[in-house]
Amino acid sequence: MKAATKPGILRYTGGQRANHWLTAIMFVLLATSGLAFFHPAFFFFVHLLGGPQWARILHPFIGVVMFVSFFILALRLWSYNAIRPVDRQWVKQFDDVVMNRDDVLPPIGRYNAGQKYLFWVIVVTMILLLLTGIVIWRSIFGLFFPVPLHRVAVLIHSISAFVLIAGIIVHIYAAIWVKGSVRAMTRGTVTHAWARHHHAAWYEEMTGDRSIPHARSQRRSDPRSDPVL
Repeated sequence: MKAATKPGILRYTGGQRANHWLTAIMFVLLATSGLAFFHPAFFFFVHLLGGPQWARILHPFIGVVMFVSFFILALRLWSYNAIRPVDRQWVKQFDDVVMNRDDVLPPIGRYNAGQKYLFWVIVVTMILLLLTGIVIWRSIFGLFFPVPLHRVAVLIHSISAFVLIAGIIVHIYAAIWVKGSVRAMTRGTVTHAWARHHHAAWYEEMTGDRSIPHARSQRRSDPRSDPVL
């Protein structure tokens, strides 16, 4: 008989995954239509929304949907993304991260420092995109804001969009680079080996397994009990 296989560890619930993919779909539609407005070389993207007129009409509405969807997801996950002392140490050892020397890294909770910083970058850019998007939504709010403010808002909106797109590219690359990560957002679970290797403190919290050598030797307390910076 085959040995029984351990069930995976739940990382994301069905609701969280649906929330994530709704946000992702809205982001793709917004990024492509936004690039079409930004430069003629990307104008062909307007056809994803039915042409230039429909793209201009739908872009801000899709933006509101994306913000609300992300806001709900952020509320679910923000407590796991507080920056703690262990995250500063992880950043100091970033060369070990790149070289896959995970055995000398401090034990990581549910998210590492890179994931946490990216989370807050996305939070800030989402807020900026919403606020500036309202200012430049001429068909509805055009009469409420002066032209100089509109021009400033367009600039901030463009910069925020660029930062967000760059951040999402990094997010996608990291998910592919760390084998087994994509499964968490498609199936909802990760393997025990993946969790032990990449998020030892979170693995111990989820399973009660205290047999991870470097987790025992380097962690003095539960990372969640450390003071938040």
